[in-house]
Amino acid sequence: MAEPTRTPEDKLPAAPAAPEETLPWLEELPPRKIVAELDRYIVGQEVAKKAVAIAVRNRWRRSQAPEDIRDEILPNNIIMIGPTGVGKTEIARRLARLAGAPFLKVEASKFTEVGYVGRDVESMVRELVDVAINMVRTEREDDVYPQAETRAEERLLDLLLPATPAPATAAPPHPPQGAGSAEQGAAARPLFVVSSKGDVTPAASEADVEAQERRRRTREKLRQQLKEGKLEEREVEVEVQQQGFPGLEMMQPPQGMEGTDVNFTELLQEMLPKKKKRRTVHLHEARRILIDEELKKLVDMDDVVNESLDRVENHGVIFIDEIDKIAGERGTVGPDVSREGVQRDLLPIVEGSTVQTRYGFVRTDHILFIAAGAFHATKPSDLIPELQGRFPIRVELQPLTEADFVRIMTEPENALTKQYAALCAAEGATLEFTHDGIKEIARIAAKANERMENIGARRLHTVMTTLLEDVLFDLPELAEKRINFDADKVRARLGKIVDDEDLRRYIL
Repeated sequence: MAEPTRTPEDKLPAAPAAPEETLPWLEELPPRKIVAELDRYIVGQEVAKKAVAIAVRNRWRRSQAPEDIRDEILPNNIIMIGPTGVGKTEIARRLARLAGAPFLKVEASKFTEVGYVGRDVESMVRELVDVAINMVRTEREDDVYPQAETRAEERLLDLLLPATPAPATAAPPHPPQGAGSAEQGAAARPLFVVSSKGDVTPAASEADVEAQERRRRTREKLRQQLKEGKLEEREVEVEVQQQGFPGLEMMQPPQGMEGTDVNFTELLQEMLPKKKKRRTVHLHEARRILIDEELKKLVDMDDVVNESLDRVENHGVIFIDEIDKIAGERGTVGPDVSREGVQRDLLPIVEGSTVQTRYGFVRTDHILFIAAGAFHATKPSDLIPELQGRFPIRVELQPLTEADFVRIMTEPENALTKQYAALCAAEGATLEFTHDGIKEIARIAAKANERMENIGARRLHTVMTTLLEDVLFDLPELAEKRINFDADKVRARLGKIVDDEDLRRYIL
């Protein structure tokens, strides 16, 4: 749904897939289906999924409301609270892939108050506009891609079979004196054809007609070889536009000074004359260059910009991670002054303001903001009251248990066991885990989280990496390409590390 695809006419989807084609955006799905999509990759956290599904669906509901009240319906921003590794960022990442709307994930800790080293908070809106521009342009290019391929193919044939220069029409020689000179002179003079509209064109001779027919047959033969991929390594000469100018890339504003949003590099590149140069490249590289040029000609960027700005204002989603890092007890001095400054800078963006971008002004009134933080050392109440009021929905994510670890390693489509099995399959090996082996891995990960810092599901990565380290190292030379892990084998490999506190601290 997030990435539009081109489907050939002879491979149209079957009837059951038709409903999915009519619902390209995640927000057009019912909340229950949105939760089902997230369930494919994220285990548990039903409360958070439900809140996110309602907020996303409300975007579509607002678009269906009467115009006189549509602007009054503001999004209910969400703040997700929970320890690290329980799925906060994963929910945002999956929303970004599943949603057809512009989506941006930023870290609040990268923003600082003006006067400190850091980024301007308005840059998140500008980045969201860039995301929307790329998304809409990709959709438009997918629509015209077959047409661009056809045009590029014709240009490739012109490069492979250049046009022959037309012969200059020379003045006919003086006919010889004597008998038959009148007939010879008439034969030497060129013939012209006059159409019914009065257009005069020179009549082609038999030799010209034969040459044109021979050229047409040669061109069709080259076209067939081109489609069969027999000419991919042939070198051709193409004319390309020089990308950028030396030194202009260095003319960037310093970090934290992006407020004016005037791209001097692009401005100078537009003013300076366009330079073109000829390159000799392989045919497959020339095809890519020519298709890119044709796509730029076929896609109307003004329409892309207008559509992108509309999507940002009415369907944009910004996920602000690590918001707890800018929270602190008020009234203190030092870094907390900057933290509170960031909150005050975020406040007008979240509550609704107009931000200047290189493509035009963008209103943030109807952008959905989802914030997340672990809040180990602070509490949501440590945020300034004005910012708390802009995130009226609070969702608490639960810590993961040993049973959750078992589900994480078996149920999602991107489960760790499936990822490592795919890595081993690249070497021609088969990796399998028994149910008791998976339970043992989950037990070890849960035990490590209890005895050390609880990093949630990320502990599974360290346990799995340690378990499979020797296997992945020796895999190319292994004679037995079928690898099976049960509970005994897992304990044999990890038991010493789990029992040794010093080893466990540094390895797991």
